[in-house]
Amino acid sequence: MKQIEAFVDSVYQNVGGNQKEIQELKAEMKSHLLDAVHELKVEGKSEKEAIDIAIERFGGEKEMRSIVGQLFKAQKTFAKWVLYLAVIFLVTASTVFGFIWTAEEQNSHKNSIVATTIFDILENKEEITEDMKREIEALVQETDQISKVKIYNVRDVEIEAENFRSIFEYVEKAKPNYQYERKVWAPEWLLVDFFPYGNGDAEWYVDMETRHIGSFMTLVLFVGVAIYLTLFTIWATINVYHHKRLNIGWIVLFALLNVLGYLVYRLVEKKAHSNTIS
Repeated sequence: MKQIEAFVDSVYQNVGGNQKEIQELKAEMKSHLLDAVHELKVEGKSEKEAIDIAIERFGGEKEMRSIVGQLFKAQKTFAKWVLYLAVIFLVTASTVFGFIWTAEEQNSHKNSIVATTIFDILENKEEITEDMKREIEALVQETDQISKVKIYNVRDVEIEAENFRSIFEYVEKAKPNYQYERKVWAPEWLLVDFFPYGNGDAEWYVDMETRHIGSFMTLVLFVGVAIYLTLFTIWATINVYHHKRLNIGWIVLFALLNVLGYLVYRLVEKKAHSNTIS
């Protein structure tokens, strides 16, 4: 029935996408229309009347063309936004990771400067005076990650005589000659850790407790990459599905190899298409 074929062709006239999928959808629509025509003819309608009624019941050419066009457009838009979101999550996570890593490196450099300056203050001094304490406290307050400073006079400490294996073991048990402690910004959601930062010479040992958010930094990157991999796999799977080549192997490949896996799929598809044409 040429009128049925013409109607179906007109519905899919300007629809872009995988041609194999479009041909299958056209064949399915044609089959439904032919079934409807057959039922109407059994009821006593002429062939022309049956065709006109079947097409009208199906929705008409303009309405069906609009519906089909919107359907394909929605599919493409959905797949596009899945890919966009995947890239956004990856870029955002990488940016946050890089920002925090840079900040942590800067803080580490500041801590080193503070420790060096404290040693300069203590150099050749027998004891810690009030002026020295105020100077040390001012140094610590200029930073936002040092929560505690403990200073030990180790000038007269005899490690072997005191049954200590090292100066580090000594300061773990000894009482500091001076200690300054303060609260620093450390919300729980940042997964903050506090680590010791110790250094010493023949006269003094300085132990500082510093804030680190490396766990949060790692978590952000892990979550961002995990979401990216999931969304990219969904996007790649949608594309393969539209090409009627979907199987579990491709999904696993996309999940494991990501972009590389999708490139492998494109190469295989291109080769298969070339062989079909040949």
